[in-house]
Amino acid sequence: MEWLKLVIDYGIIWVLILQSIVAVAFAIERYLVFRKIRLEDFADKKNLELELTKKLHIIATIGSNAPYVGLLGTVLGIMLTFYNIGTEGLMDTGKIMVGLALALKATAVGLLVAIPSVALYNLLLRRVKVFILRWEIMNGRERV
Repeated sequence: MEWLKLVIDYGIIWVLILQSIVAVAFAIERYLVFRKIRLEDFADKKNLELELTKKLHIIATIGSNAPYVGLLGTVLGIMLTFYNIGTEGLMDTGKIMVGLALALKATAVGLLVAIPSVALYNLLLRRVKVFILRWEIMNGRERV
């Protein structure tokens, strides 16, 4: 079951790190796009909304799924700890604590990815709403 420790340490954690990099990269890309958006260039509100919301769903998906990926690492870590206890019988508590710490590390990393991703998504979504409201004001249309 040593492979399971490697899956948790390298597989789950690296998936979460990759998710974090993708979320931050897309958030930066969206921020840079928002800085260049000119409302006058859009005659249609729907085209503006499409341009503004590109890739936001990816950030939201990462934010909502990262805790579950971390939870998967936690479950696998606890399974590994129970397996080791079962095969070795009486165990040193230090070994048990190392297994549980490994499990909780995955949860912590999952939360460290999810919290900023959700915050970035909400900040960007707010900017989208402001752009759309400004477009409506500029074009004399009220929100229904």
